[in-house]
Amino acid sequence: MEGDRVFNFSAGPAMLPECVLKQAAAEMLNYNGTGMGVMEMSHRSAAYDAIIKKAEADLRKIYSIPENYKVLFHEGGATHQFSGIPLNLMGEKKTADYIVTGTWSKKAAAEAKRYGTVNMICEPVKGRVPEKASWKPFNPEAAYVYYCDNETIEGVEFHDVPEVPAGIPLVADMSSDFLSKKLDISKFGVIYACAQKNYGPAGLTVMIIRDDLLERTPLEGCPTIMMNKTQAANGSMYNTPATYNIYIAGLVFQWILDMGGIEAVEALNAKKAALLYDYIDASKYYVNPVIPENRSRMNVTFLGPSGFDDKDFIAEAKKKKLVSLAGHRSVGGFRASIYDAMPIAGVEALVAFMKEYAAAHKF
Repeated sequence: MEGDRVFNFSAGPAMLPECVLKQAAAEMLNYNGTGMGVMEMSHRSAAYDAIIKKAEADLRKIYSIPENYKVLFHEGGATHQFSGIPLNLMGEKKTADYIVTGTWSKKAAAEAKRYGTVNMICEPVKGRVPEKASWKPFNPEAAYVYYCDNETIEGVEFHDVPEVPAGIPLVADMSSDFLSKKLDISKFGVIYACAQKNYGPAGLTVMIIRDDLLERTPLEGCPTIMMNKTQAANGSMYNTPATYNIYIAGLVFQWILDMGGIEAVEALNAKKAALLYDYIDASKYYVNPVIPENRSRMNVTFLGPSGFDDKDFIAEAKKKKLVSLAGHRSVGGFRASIYDAMPIAGVEALVAFMKEYAAAHKF
């Protein structure tokens, strides 16, 4: 890392690739000879039209997105979609199935209950995705099945796409592991992901949605701006979109392609996660509370031994330029978020510090 840059393990907003930040800085005052920065230019200009079209094209290339899926650039974060999904998809059935495995899927289910009936397929179990044998039956009349692919707070991730009844669209909140691994887009009806984890600044949510789902009639009272059909018909420009955020996202998409595509990114993420988990498991000091089959590659949670001084650990880590390691306030402990932009050198530095701290305190 250059100069005073730190290794930022925040769960979000998270670090971005340095090369992306440098390019954005170089183009801040004068983008591509236009004499203005991207955040100053009209979203209707030819220069910006090229930016948003390239961003979509690069994302489609990364994930080989089928032609019968639209890419939408929504404003706001994932929490907006807790309402946006039921408002757009519940339709006349007004019922949906929710696979609840942690804080964010639980919040999404609670919001969906404002608009219709929610069938809770399962509820959170500490340290794992609930065993499928414990799941309740899916409702054959459900408008959709919803799940959160990676629960950032608990550090629990699906490593396989849940199997749902044929004909019922699967909706995935992939806010914290989007662009971290390969995906077969055809298995999903909708994927959405906010930007402040793996691909840009907060305030943008990318949605990949199958064309037929755009034809569902939104629930009465759904704001026009939140209608997926409206955004699709207007190329995500029904209103002024989050122009600068989309520009940064586009730079990250290009960075992924330059890295060798999603396969290369997934391999690096697996290597980083293994490095940290292997040390935790072998340390006899630190503990990860999640079973190996469900461990998140993006958000590694861990605890110290009895009597461990969490605040001192965080303060000493900061001296080593290792920041934002505190666990979520609802669960405590520690959380190292190692999204795409976290270099392996950052994980190596964290492991070295953890070893040094454990040795110094003679746990």
